[in-house]
Amino acid sequence: MAHAIYIHDFAVLCALGGDTEAVRHALLSPEPQRVSGSWTLTDGRTVPVGAVTMDALPDDPDSRCNAMADRCLAEIDRPLWNIADKSRLAVVMGTSSCGLRENGAAFQRRIADGVWPSGFNLAIQEFGNVAAHIAQRTGATGPTYGVSTACTSGAKALAGGARLIQSGMADVVIAGGFDALCDLTLNGFSSLEALADGVSNPFSVNRHGINLGEGGALFVLSAEPSPIRLAGWGESADAYHISAPDPEGRGAEAAMCEALARAELKAEDIGYLNLHGTGTKLNDLMEARAVSRVFGSDLPCSTTKPLTGHMLGAAGAAEAAFAIMALQAGRLPGNVWDGERDPEMPPIRLVAPGGEASDARAAMSCSYAFGGNNIALVLEVTR
Repeated sequence: MAHAIYIHDFAVLCALGGDTEAVRHALLSPEPQRVSGSWTLTDGRTVPVGAVTMDALPDDPDSRCNAMADRCLAEIDRPLWNIADKSRLAVVMGTSSCGLRENGAAFQRRIADGVWPSGFNLAIQEFGNVAAHIAQRTGATGPTYGVSTACTSGAKALAGGARLIQSGMADVVIAGGFDALCDLTLNGFSSLEALADGVSNPFSVNRHGINLGEGGALFVLSAEPSPIRLAGWGESADAYHISAPDPEGRGAEAAMCEALARAELKAEDIGYLNLHGTGTKLNDLMEARAVSRVFGSDLPCSTTKPLTGHMLGAAGAAEAAFAIMALQAGRLPGNVWDGERDPEMPPIRLVAPGGEASDARAAMSCSYAFGGNNIALVLEVTR
């Protein structure tokens, strides 16, 4: 067995709050706030979004994604990443829309005025930009790269960071993911007829689409023991369709089973499952089928996306943080929905909207993406 990977610190921000403690408090509240922001699309519709409110940023970087990354980095215990040999410090960041907000506005100016605005920088749109930004901030000279696999990006960054440590290429890895709301992404999902007009209603017979959100999370990984372990991960790519999932969820099932095997745990050792739970007809149906086959109908499950919006490339990182918070607090976030089950779905145990107490020590967090790209993470904590 490859040596274990541990999480020494983490920070997260999203629509629930602009710093980790605010997010923790809101996530585990008996009455958590649902997405409350709004965005007007090019067709004139206004849809709910999970927007981040950020005050007192540590710097004035060149993109909203990098601003959020700076905010999280400021919360991380500096000695954990300020190692003497910076060639042994690596950075892996997931994203799907970094720089699009700023460059989209710049393109609009170019169309209107015929010239690029001052400060236009196409490089902030490159998928490795957030990783490079964090490396510059921390002085890291070890492997630095971005992951862009749509909605699995942030979770895959954690798995990628773990592999760097296990392969001997790094001693410490800063891993995570960030995405920001922007016109291109929102209108693109609207063209796919995937956006809900109201707050998403995951796993309900009345579900009608997703809400988008923004945010992200950072983690410090190493092989040195700590109270939080990245116990396992499993990845698959079933390539069923460019945007629709395999209806039976075989790729999702394979990822969950591989994560359990790598963690050397059984299904009954998992005490909570953070679902991908987008609120779309196809995703929720396939996920319920896969969860039912792997875990049966007794494992407490919930999705947090009605609270945060779907953070796309950042979702897997932020939701790994949510799973850790739930384990540390001994309280599971609820599945916020209307309670009307879909008879086509196999029964899975959704946590009541107000949440519930738990003595779980291990949790799984799952993310699924376009192209049949799937990942499951297993997190363990000691109290």
